[in-house]
Amino acid sequence: MKIKISEHFTYKKLFQFCLPTIAMMLCTSLYGIVDGYFVSNYVGKTAFASVNLIMPFLMILGCFGFMIGTGGSALVGKTLGEGAVERANRYFTMMIYLTLIIGVILSIIGFIFMRPISYLLGATDIMIDDCVIYGRIMCAFNTAFMLQYLFQSFFVTAEKPQLGFITTIAAGLTNVILDAIFIAVFHWGTAGAAWASVIGQCIGGILPLFYFLRPNASLLCLKKTKLEAAIILKACFNGSSELMTNISSSVVGMLYNFQLL
Repeated sequence: MKIKISEHFTYKKLFQFCLPTIAMMLCTSLYGIVDGYFVSNYVGKTAFASVNLIMPFLMILGCFGFMIGTGGSALVGKTLGEGAVERANRYFTMMIYLTLIIGVILSIIGFIFMRPISYLLGATDIMIDDCVIYGRIMCAFNTAFMLQYLFQSFFVTAEKPQLGFITTIAAGLTNVILDAIFIAVFHWGTAGAAWASVIGQCIGGILPLFYFLRPNASLLCLKKTKLEAAIILKACFNGSSELMTNISSSVVGMLYNFQLL
């Protein structure tokens, strides 16, 4: 049964509508857990410590997509409610452009400065190579990770949370399967864990982009637009609380690593 965001919600309908989104967030959070499991069991404790050390920083980079997604989807949803469908689609496209621009900038910065960042986070000489290898591969595809976070919110606004759920499940399963192949079979070490994650993130971030590129059965699709500073600032302000929540969690993880090291 299709549930529209414009209709009256009962508790049952609200649960049915939110369940795919909850599942999407849980699946996304599994990337680090799955990588950690295979790395710790098939590569070693040092590699496992390296992945855990650099992961909070990588999550901070990715959560900028979450900020744009939550803030932008609220703005787009409000515009749809006003009946301005064309304008809503322009705002939606603007949020994707913004994510791509910020994603590329953060990817370049993270890739270039991964070694000093790793040392700053507490990496030892034994850990540094694994930190840099894992971190640089993940940073190179950070834009896809940000897009995955972005579309988690916009699938709901487009009244397609089930499609978002399917996409995220496919991305998560891909990560698990490729982790097993790249680490347990091919023995690629931390690089294998990183490649498994980024391929899964590409499925979760790039496939929805192709879906929205053309006319589809949802409320949203990409339209010709240009960046507007006022709209961008409003969307970022709307999503700033989610950004700070995720940054706080990552900072706690960093402090925890400092205590252990």
